[in-house]
Amino acid sequence: MEKTKVLFVAQEIMPYLKESQMSHIGRHLPQGIQEKGKEIRTFMPRYGNINERRNQLHEVIRLSGMNLIIDDTDHPLIIKVASIQQARMQIYFIDNEDYFQRKFMLTDKNNKFFKDNDERAIFYSRGVLETVKKLGWGPDIVHCHGWITSLVPLNIKRSYKDNPLFTDTKVIYSIYDDDFLDMLNKDFANKIKMEGITTKDLKHYKNPNYVSMIKAAIDFSDGIIFGSPEINPELKKYVKESGKPHLEFQPMEKYIDAYSDFYDEILVNESVEVD
Repeated sequence: MEKTKVLFVAQEIMPYLKESQMSHIGRHLPQGIQEKGKEIRTFMPRYGNINERRNQLHEVIRLSGMNLIIDDTDHPLIIKVASIQQARMQIYFIDNEDYFQRKFMLTDKNNKFFKDNDERAIFYSRGVLETVKKLGWGPDIVHCHGWITSLVPLNIKRSYKDNPLFTDTKVIYSIYDDDFLDMLNKDFANKIKMEGITTKDLKHYKNPNYVSMIKAAIDFSDGIIFGSPEINPELKKYVKESGKPHLEFQPMEKYIDAYSDFYDEILVNESVEVD
């Protein structure tokens, strides 16, 4: 029997970034799922505060070189890779000079939200899916972690759904306590638009804040996981009211087994249909 393929799309992974609930899961979950016999691929953004030499990142020339158009501007997609030897897994990094070669992640040195975080989220989401296309590797499950990944469910269920690699893909979205108070660019909805995405699909992005982005991710996901002990109560309520399968927060010693069982549950369910 063919192995189940799980694509992890992460906002943070240690040791490339400091340890947090999200970066710890980003590091150990893929290894645990791989050790359970599933095939994995793992992606994260190549933030400028990641030391390429120390972490031995190198560019994958055969995957790089594509341009992604956002707001009528071409942005070159660069793919880098590094290995976590003890876990026997590779991490793919999505890079671009304009979006990710700054010395901070999502806020500047004064803790101000980057004005182009909307485009960075668009670029990262599409960059991951375009790279998976180039790899010719069709995931059975895509598991997203962190708000910068929140456009992946929409893209898979709409703009990439006719690609045979993604036709039957199930999407799981983990919600963390990564809230921000800033608004994203008011033109966010227009920038997201691609073939297959309708105006109705973009209803949440008319008011582009954290809660709206995550509500959209919930709408287009097949299952939801609460990745932090405390998450935004409005989102928790939205998940419960959606009726979608969801997994409550799991303690660190149990989460890999619980997530693996949840994947198996989602795989046998009907795919989500979004009105």
